[in-house]
Amino acid sequence: MINPVHIVGGGLAGSEAAWQLASAGVPVVIHEMRGVATTEAHKTDGLAELVCSNSFRSDDPDNNAVGLIHQEMRALASIIMAEADQARVPAGSALAVDRDRFSDGVTGRLANHPNVRIVRELVPGLPPADWGQTIIATGPLTAAPLAEAIRALTGEDSLAFFDAIAPVVHFDSVNLDVAWFQSRWDKGGAKDYLNCPMDRDQYEAFIDALLAAEKTSFKQWEANTPYFDGCMPIEVMAERGRDTPRFGPMKPVGLTNPATGRRAWAVVQLRQDNALGTLWNMVGFQTKMKHAEQVRVFRTIPGLENAQFARLGGLHRNTFINAPRLLDATLRLKAMPRLRFAGQITGCEGYVESAAVGLMAARFVLAERQGRTPVPPPPTTALGALLSHITGGADAATFQPMNVNFGLFPPLVPPPKKDQRKPALVARARADLADWLRVA
Repeated sequence: MINPVHIVGGGLAGSEAAWQLASAGVPVVIHEMRGVATTEAHKTDGLAELVCSNSFRSDDPDNNAVGLIHQEMRALASIIMAEADQARVPAGSALAVDRDRFSDGVTGRLANHPNVRIVRELVPGLPPADWGQTIIATGPLTAAPLAEAIRALTGEDSLAFFDAIAPVVHFDSVNLDVAWFQSRWDKGGAKDYLNCPMDRDQYEAFIDALLAAEKTSFKQWEANTPYFDGCMPIEVMAERGRDTPRFGPMKPVGLTNPATGRRAWAVVQLRQDNALGTLWNMVGFQTKMKHAEQVRVFRTIPGLENAQFARLGGLHRNTFINAPRLLDATLRLKAMPRLRFAGQITGCEGYVESAAVGLMAARFVLAERQGRTPVPPPPTTALGALLSHITGGADAATFQPMNVNFGLFPPLVPPPKKDQRKPALVARARADLADWLRVA
């Protein structure tokens, strides 16, 4: 009898992982707590329930990294993409679905698969050793006992509080005629930080915009969850005093603007966010402003007038591990390699990304079952770029959830003209995915 692979969590990542393995002849047990326990966000006990949106975002594979990862997942026989296509509703170039039809489709196919068994139970801690190979795909609302067991094993906090996320900017959209490279007091590397200066009038107008901007409202079940003091939203700082940001993340001390030879009234600093240097994080700019407001307000910052955002800020209850520090290149937990992690608990953001990581985790397990060495997809593909980011491409010290985007892809050499960049990235990704499929 073949020992099954155990999968903890029946969301999009767990469902995708189960399908990939079962379709290859490997028996699977899905352990899903909904049916015997619930979460504050879920409404049903269906597998792959969509709780926040019915949109899988752009389905354009030629101009959008999300559309490209859709295409790559379809090439790998993804159940999530197949059922999304079946449940599609009109949404222009985006892929939106009928939520109930989508979940029913995924649930039905897995429940009726001869290699899948669904067990409705709450896993109260780390999966037992006799389960062998296990994929933990419990998502951002991981039950407290399992989250605590993971934290105890790894020594890393599972972030189960209001996790305020700072925006990330594409480096090539920063105006370097205004912003300059310098570390405060010239400590560290000469190019560790980008600095965007403000004079007094610009700062006062910025604070006014922060205070007036429309903010995200809390869900009822989030209302009493405290802020994490290390991630205080920038507008909350401003509410506590107009000069609070200027004596906090926007303090100008130790910095001299080479354009003026003087210290600015306030400075917005950006710090490199990935090893490639294509993405830069707005230091201390966690926010709960609505996305459109963030774009409007943050583009008033000198140097960011034309900023393109790889990720906008957010504020929500979240549970995720410090994947760059804790996982190897095939999603195994370094402290206990029989365990793999998949989905949003790894620090990817979004339904599609969650399912994509589940797909890759399953393929790595399958390779091991077949006596092969798992081969990660190339980082030049959408799948590989996302995987590389969460398993080492991101800075572990500042790691935060991230959607797939072209900023995660290795730069093209030589760099093409700006209007040819995306087509060239997509063409390279398709060629490299085809090569990988022949060996993976």
